[in-house]
Amino acid sequence: MTEKKIITVIGATGRQGGGLVRAVLADREGEFTVRAVTRHPEGEAAQELKRLGVDDIVQADMDDPASLAPAFEHAYGAFLVTNFWEHLSAEREKAQAQALARAASHAGVQHAVWSTLEDTRECIPLDDDRMPTLQEHYKVPHFDAKAEADHYFTEEAVPTTFLRATFYWENLFGAFAPQRGPDGAFQLAYPMGESRLAGIAVDDIGKTALSVLRRGADLIAATISIAGEHLKVADMAEALSLSLDEPVRYRPLSPDEWRAQGFPGADESGNMFQFYAECEHRFTAARDLVAVRDLNPALQDFATWLAGHRGRLLTAWT
Repeated sequence: MTEKKIITVIGATGRQGGGLVRAVLADREGEFTVRAVTRHPEGEAAQELKRLGVDDIVQADMDDPASLAPAFEHAYGAFLVTNFWEHLSAEREKAQAQALARAASHAGVQHAVWSTLEDTRECIPLDDDRMPTLQEHYKVPHFDAKAEADHYFTEEAVPTTFLRATFYWENLFGAFAPQRGPDGAFQLAYPMGESRLAGIAVDDIGKTALSVLRRGADLIAATISIAGEHLKVADMAEALSLSLDEPVRYRPLSPDEWRAQGFPGADESGNMFQFYAECEHRFTAARDLVAVRDLNPALQDFATWLAGHRGRLLTAWT
């Protein structure tokens, strides 16, 4: 029996990394096996990975570069992702990405998939006063920092595919869940106007990343931008209403109204939605759904994703 190639998955207990873990586990006859990397191997999320069938769980911390070496040892490939929302610091996110690039390079990883995003300043320059500049150097720090970090992988000569994701529909369970309005109906209050929001299921990020790893050298140095569907938020609200048998309405906010809510990350997420809205054509055009389906034939649209998550959404919202 041929020994399977190890894929080191950073953020294996998170959304994107977890999506790839599930995709590899489902591909029982495939060529890869997972090494799950987490800061908390004894935590409930890591124990759930064990229950699912992950045998190789390694403790490491992106803020401690020396801890990363064992995570990449003897690995063929890697899936690399950082979590800006945990700390809200673009500079910290870039330092983490640099640590990942160096660790992957030193270990001789043959194919890395780096989960990245666009540099929003190419559409809305830093001196453009349509939106505030944040952390001195950025318009949307979690986009711009990832884009700036791309060069670390090139400089460290890591064979890398740059996978650009987008808004996950799983955000509807948490930070971007609808709220009850005065009339008792749920409201999606986003600053998107009539622009389309490109969205995707996190499991499809994982499945697409697995397909990229299968393609190997063909996609090294490529930038692949992915989504499952491009929808107006009003259309998302209508689909939610039909699926849940509950009225869900779209209440458009202005970006300033969103930012004025003042919760941690309000400026960041307000700028993000404004970028999605004002740079819609550029953003969605980069995400050719036909090309994404070529990598992931089972790619879900929003209605399909809803059908599989109806119960969970109702539980989360009530």
